[in-house]
Amino acid sequence: MAFVLRQVDRLLLTFDSQVTAPTVSKGLSMTNSARFELFSFWRTSATYRVRVAFSLKGVTPKEHNVDLDTGEQRSEAFLKINPMGAIPALVDHGAGQSQTPLTQSQAILEFIEESFPTPALLPADAHGRARVRSLAAMLAADTHPLITPRVKKYLTATNGFDDAAWRAWQIHWFTTGLQALEQRLASEPGTGTFCHGNTPTIADICLASIIAVTRVFKIEVPGIPTVMRVMAACERIDAFAAADPGRQVGAPQA
Repeated sequence: MAFVLRQVDRLLLTFDSQVTAPTVSKGLSMTNSARFELFSFWRTSATYRVRVAFSLKGVTPKEHNVDLDTGEQRSEAFLKINPMGAIPALVDHGAGQSQTPLTQSQAILEFIEESFPTPALLPADAHGRARVRSLAAMLAADTHPLITPRVKKYLTATNGFDDAAWRAWQIHWFTTGLQALEQRLASEPGTGTFCHGNTPTIADICLASIIAVTRVFKIEVPGIPTVMRVMAACERIDAFAAADPGRQVGAPQA
């Protein structure tokens, strides 16, 4: 185990020259900045989720930028952190922690929720928790994975996708996922100001992460008024506003 920890420490040093801190909005008392190392990229929906969750809990990690556009996620150093070559990855340097990198945004969100229970991002009742996780999975598991860079690379290389074909692919899957979510939010009694009730949950984090990325790609999905109402409620919260992709280090300047 000691050898593994030394390896992780050396890998972290590889990225030290690229360390950045997320934009933190006023009104949040941020702590534990030295405890967590977050491997991130400005544009990714999955990193957005982790940024929002940490911010809602009043915690800010130290970020290491992994440039997806230059293929840094496929470097030997990063593949030792996450063999899938995917963002985000999180290392916890807290006392007694294994420091084994955590991957997959949904698993990281659950880890954050269990590590910092207040404010709660899951309902108190079992049915409510299941509903929130189900709504979140519609976006994080059924929608987002279809529009990632590795999918684009595969379709371009093996199916001859050009830019127009890739954009049509993105529009199709964003529309499919968000309109299905709209149907549920508009018809199910659990919906309130947010996806479930009147406080933000993991479902709202996932909803906002997808809308944020559709804006990056300049894609508008029709027929989702409830989704957009919830998004507007999210954006009135500092943690969501601060996680906007355009406010992150590395984002293109307007």
